[in-house]
Amino acid sequence: MSPALPKPRGWRQLFGWRRVRATAITCAVVAALLSLPWESPLPGLWLRVFGLGAVLLLVFGVLEQWPRQLPRWLARWALQVMGVGLAVPIATLAIYIASTQAGAPPFWMDEKRVAGFAMFTILGVLLAPWVALSALVKQREAWVTEQALAFELERSELARQALDARMRLLSAQVQPHFLFNTLANIQALVETGSARAPAVLQSLIDYLRAAVPRLDEAGHRLGQELEMVRAYLDLMQLRMPDRLQVAVEFDPGVLKLHCPPLTLLTLVENAVRHGIDPSEDGGRIELQLRREDGRCRVTVLDTGVGLGASGRGLGTGLKTLRERLELVFNGEVQLQLHAVQPHGVRVELSFPALEIAA
Repeated sequence: MSPALPKPRGWRQLFGWRRVRATAITCAVVAALLSLPWESPLPGLWLRVFGLGAVLLLVFGVLEQWPRQLPRWLARWALQVMGVGLAVPIATLAIYIASTQAGAPPFWMDEKRVAGFAMFTILGVLLAPWVALSALVKQREAWVTEQALAFELERSELARQALDARMRLLSAQVQPHFLFNTLANIQALVETGSARAPAVLQSLIDYLRAAVPRLDEAGHRLGQELEMVRAYLDLMQLRMPDRLQVAVEFDPGVLKLHCPPLTLLTLVENAVRHGIDPSEDGGRIELQLRREDGRCRVTVLDTGVGLGASGRGLGTGLKTLRERLELVFNGEVQLQLHAVQPHGVRVELSFPALEIAA
């Protein structure tokens, strides 16, 4: 069973530019070929050929639209091809009758005109159905291509929506992680009666007021992420002023680069929680942002307890971060941990440097 042709698109399709152009070209070729043996005036020949072509184009279009419902055993394309074939002798007869001059005998009484009528009819019956079938094949090919493009567009849109949903889920997993850790630090200060607890709490409130509205921004920049990291480190220095030193170094060109929310914050918080906090002497955190060879390179170094003492590796936070970045940058992400002597950890992150217009 052959696949169904696309449904008609309306009467505007009847005399579409492509159909008219194809019909005109076919009629011109046929008229040029018939001009060689033709003995009568050529303008009459060209008028008859183009008149016949216009009638067949009309029949082809009408049968494409009507009747609306066909018997199950009759395909519309077959109806169109047969209709064009049957219309050839009828239209030719009408053309010859109409072109007979007033007072002249009927064309079937003129041997030359009968021969012309026969040539027109036979050639039309042989040629017109094939032209119609060719047009139907091209029409179906165009429809299949259009459907393929529509399906691909729909598939891409669904993939984008799935990616957005996945990104929101991963981001939702990270945000509570940071907030709970920070609140736990404040709770510890409160329980020990530290005088720094109110200041730390106020700093957290100020940080959240600035940071939370940005967490779901699609056009998040590395400069915005750096501001949140600095606010976070200010909080941590208030909590442990004698145990945490911070150094930040960056190339000015990295501030406009695309960076998913909480990327730097996850790295820095991981260094504080697993490196500096467990160390009795505290330590130093160094954050470096560079742009090299079309990539953004982030280095977070801490002089805390190190990999062995804390059992550090790609924990939940870093694994989730890497998965988020791979979704955003199509897998072009590198995230590595290295031990630092005599103790400490260096985390190196690399991803494509994509600028966001201001």
